[in-house]
Amino acid sequence: MKKLTFAVITLLCCLQVQMQAQQKKLFNETPEQTEKRLSWWLHDRFGMFIHWGLYSLPARHEWIKNYERITDSAYQKYFDNFDPDLYNPREWARMAKAAGMKYAVITTKHHEGFCLFDSKYTDYKATKTAAKKDLLREWVDAFRAEGLKVGFYYSLIDWHHPDFTIDRVHPQRVSDPKEYERLNKGRDMEKYRTYLFNQVRELMTNYGKVDILWTDFSYPGANGKDHNDWNSVELIKMVRKLQPGIIINDRLDLGEYDDGGDFATPEQYKVSEWPTRNGKRIHWETCQTFSGSWGYYRDETSWKDNKQLLVLLIESVSKGGNLLLNVGPTSRGLFDARAQERLQGMGAWMKVNGRSIYGCTEAPAGIQRPDNTLLTYNPDTKRLYVHLLDYPLQRIELPGLKGKVKYAQFLHDGSELKMKETDKGALAIDVPVRKPDVEIPVIELMLE
Repeated sequence: MKKLTFAVITLLCCLQVQMQAQQKKLFNETPEQTEKRLSWWLHDRFGMFIHWGLYSLPARHEWIKNYERITDSAYQKYFDNFDPDLYNPREWARMAKAAGMKYAVITTKHHEGFCLFDSKYTDYKATKTAAKKDLLREWVDAFRAEGLKVGFYYSLIDWHHPDFTIDRVHPQRVSDPKEYERLNKGRDMEKYRTYLFNQVRELMTNYGKVDILWTDFSYPGANGKDHNDWNSVELIKMVRKLQPGIIINDRLDLGEYDDGGDFATPEQYKVSEWPTRNGKRIHWETCQTFSGSWGYYRDETSWKDNKQLLVLLIESVSKGGNLLLNVGPTSRGLFDARAQERLQGMGAWMKVNGRSIYGCTEAPAGIQRPDNTLLTYNPDTKRLYVHLLDYPLQRIELPGLKGKVKYAQFLHDGSELKMKETDKGALAIDVPVRKPDVEIPVIELMLE
């Protein structure tokens, strides 16, 4: 009996330790408080990502310094010739808003180390180029004026800073690991961490309320960098202290903490289902490009069409997620014609169908998705949205909805659609033979 009791106690202790490990937290925020802090982001669903820096001059990928192993001295010509004379962030903001986007995130500094903002800790910044001004401040003012939430991307990586140690993703990386010690003589990550903290503090204090911080990125392992290199725990604490309402992504390598990041960031792919962690659904946002690169790429041809982009948005929301869709402006400060065309196309659809995106999420359990459709659901209004990816011939059947729908209509024009209940427990909806003049028609169902 004593042995059994001891075994039970041991088991309970182990379970308690496991529960504590799963609940390891950095902040004293309740789940309800977290949901309230993220509520606007969970409602808005659709944002613009902007990758803009010196890499817009070579115009062949934002990682060009890495891919082509360009030295600082060879890369200097892009700094010397950076002159965004056509930069008008008010136009950018208007295009984002017209596309149906509700928030935006811009690269204040990418891996190349160049800063769009007027940091007092470096001369490698926009104010020292022909621009001669803080490009970030104008951007913040312009996007706020259009009613858009503002977010800052900040690269943890810095290929220009003299104290940032050369590693496996650095432009001057080597094939022989033994060479790193020699290459990094004189480089000091402690000094770089001070620089990193100082710049993030500037961003969190000099531009008013910041809604999102996108830190990018950690790569643990041999000749990589993890949370220790960034001192991530203290960094996220500093950010949350300076901006209590901010939302922070998950790339600080703080996965051991439940609150080491507010949302997951699947990049350039569609998730198969709502992502989970320890068996629990998590908040997430997929970041996607119009083409294959984030920065302006003049000769790239792999651009997605409007329908592909809309499906990305709808499918993300149908699985409880957000879409952050990227634009890479030219070095003169313009969105190129291809980007403008896609934004206009999405905007035309969102203008009449945005109700199926904002405030929506996955359809309730038990509602089956018909072939060639995507479902979204607004739990506040109790409205189900059926997105017709392939337009049906005169009729569509919705399994299991018999007796559960009060009214049906096309969302784009609010025109009634006749309903019939079938013997198999489905709801049949009659649709006109001719497809409506929208890229993806949406049926709005008012549920009982």
